Amino acid sequence: MNMQFDVAQNGALPLMTRPCAPQSCDQCGVRDRAICTDLSDPDRDALSRIGRRVTLHAGQTVMWEGDDSMVVANVIDGTLKLATSTGDGREQIVGVVYASDFIGRPFGARTPHSVTALTDARLCLFPRGSFDAFARDHGDLQHRLLQRTLDDLDRTRAWMLLLGRKTAREKVATFLLDMARRLQADQAGTIELPLSRQQIADILGTTIETVSRQMSELKRQGIIALVGRRGVRLVDGAALEALAEGV
Repeated sequence: MNMQFDVAQNGALPLMTRPCAPQSCDQCGVRDRAICTDLSDPDRDALSRIGRRVTLHAGQTVMWEGDDSMVVANVIDGTLKLATSTGDGREQIVGVVYASDFIGRPFGARTPHSVTALTDARLCLFPRGSFDAFARDHGDLQHRLLQRTLDDLDRTRAWMLLLGRKTAREKVATFLLDMARRLQADQAGTIELPLSRQQIADILGTTIETVSRQMSELKRQGIIALVGRRGVRLVDGAALEALAEGV
């Protein structure tokens, strides 16, 4: 372990990391979608040399809300949650990130939310100071960071609409469509939801009973199929999209 990357805090286990292999970027499955996609091959290799590959197990936290902003990362695979604490100590999930997403707070002093793996995950992790210095010298990377920030702002505005105006059924339909777009389905077209129904309810601003009732109704109407504890298959995607839009 390189202790420069021993970023676990609050009593958590340290993260097991390893240096990026010389050809790791060439073999990366998200290189055409990640934050580094616009870099030239030499610049991408240079960025890779300051990074480490990190393997997380489900439930392991890589960043803690309010701590010093020590690292940033590309998500190579897996799903992670962004969460913050309410005044009474409850956790509020404020976002979910997937393969090719970027996490952390470049050019910032504090981490605004905790980042915890919902599934086993792999990250390309960078010390925040070294990443900031690299970004200052590479306009393409700064442009991509700005683009990601604006995309996140658009998603936040869309989520405010979902929470404030949509019905419970529209919320659940929108959530399932988002999961279907971002998660890899198996050969039967089934996606495995990384969130429990309670976590889905927390994200959507409703109750677990409401989420369960709406998903059961979507199943009864033949719009989705429920497979096992968390598996969902979209049977009628067009109908689900119509419901999400309130049609």
